[in-house]
Amino acid sequence: MNILAIIQARGGSKSIPKKNIKLLAGKPMIAWTIEEAKRSKLLTRVIVSTDDEEIAQIAKQHGAEVPFMRPAEFAQDLSTSLDVNLHALEWLEKNENYVPDVVVMLPPTAPLRTAEDIDKAVEILLKSPDADSVKPLIEAAKHPYKALKVDGEFVEPFFSKEITGHDEPYDLPRQLFPKSYVYSGALQAMWRKTLTEKKSLTGRKAKYFLMKPDDCINIDSPAEFELAEILLRRRLEGNSGF
Repeated sequence: MNILAIIQARGGSKSIPKKNIKLLAGKPMIAWTIEEAKRSKLLTRVIVSTDDEEIAQIAKQHGAEVPFMRPAEFAQDLSTSLDVNLHALEWLEKNENYVPDVVVMLPPTAPLRTAEDIDKAVEILLKSPDADSVKPLIEAAKHPYKALKVDGEFVEPFFSKEITGHDEPYDLPRQLFPKSYVYSGALQAMWRKTLTEKKSLTGRKAKYFLMKPDDCINIDSPAEFELAEILLRRRLEGNSGF
């Protein structure tokens, strides 16, 4: 069983320049993801897809393969993860005759995700041949029933009473609502055919598991970078969370 991890790391970060290789708790940010991927008991190969030579060099130094440089057309602000994954799979099949059974997508912007999280996703997928993918979830910080929309000068509930069962859900305790969850963004495991045949990262049948919110920090801003630094240093000191 070939289980491939793809770490997507382009060089054109706008919010934090050179974000993927910026030092985070003493290491380039991408190194945290590579090292946890290498610690996985189930991944059989770890590659980085990047358009940036410096990222490629640092990725290799920390144990990942960089078998190709990502073309510029797949390294734009609006390039999708699906397109990047498909490019990687097509290149590997054409140039190496390598065809994985499972693909695990590991964003380097989620440096607190662990090898155990990776293996849990893969284990669930391997036990679920009828599923298309596995997505880790966390409970939504803000319940969607509390969402508002603007109608001219006034606000009104985003969802109708027929959906929420309440006239003013935004003023009610969330405990009155069914639990809601969001995709953690920390990783995703999928069968190769979900990508190549269904042209999807998720497909129609997605299994799930719950992750700790502190392990799901997705770094898109300087404030999130600082928070991840605090959490990683606490982990290194033998503590966790706040």
